[in-house]
Formats: sequence, structure tokens, C-alpha cells
Amino acid sequence: MARHNREGEGEDQHGRRYIIGYQPDWLQQVKVARGLDNGRQSTKILIRNSEVPLGDPGPRVRTHIAAPELGIDVEVTLRDEGGVVRRIIVETVVPEGEERGETVSFIVSRIPDARRDGRAL
Repeated sequence: MARHNREGEGEDQHGRRYIIGYQPDWLQQVKVARGLDNGRQSTKILIRNSEVPLGDPGPRVRTHIAAPELGIDVEVTLRDEGGVVRRIIVETVVPEGEERGETVSFIVSRIPDARRDGRAL
């Protein structure tokens, strides 16, 4: 049986705070990609899950991402009965405020399957 969701926090390249709700037996990390003042794009890890998977995450997994300062509040629910999904990319747009219209992308990565990678659990 899957464990209850955990909550983590991180900060992006512009100092904006993010709150991440995740399933510890599925998620490895969440990265954020944002544009910089010089026109380039930067990717930064918001949270990394340090917990060892204790069980099967189940066929449905959820990840919640909120950035209150930016007005972003999204949840991704995924049905993955075969455990084949490794990464989800979610692209959002800041809806209001000083950074309105700016693209903010999230890369949600799954914990590698140790059985398929040839490692012991």
C-alpha cells in the first residue's frame, strides 16, 4: 500500500517559494525552469525526495505544485498502472502580478525502478 503524501518546499532562481505535495514512493525530484534576465533559461531543483521507496506507489499518483506569490496552483494526477512513466513536464504561465505571462515549467521525475535498473531494492 502506498504511503501518504509528503510536503516539501523549494525556491526558484528568482527567490520565489514553491510548495510541493508528492507521493514518496513515486517521486524522485521536481525541477523548475524559468527565464533569466539575460534571456537564457535556467533549471533548478526545487525538491529532492531522500526517502527510500517502501512500497508500490499504486496505479494513480499525484503531485501538487503551488507558488502562492506567482498565483500558480496545479495538481497532476496520473494513472500509470504499468509503472512506465518516468518524467512529466508541466508548462504554466504566471496569471497575474509583476511576472504575468512568464512561462514557468516543472519537470517531475519518478524514482528509477531498481528492479529494471538491475539494482537490489
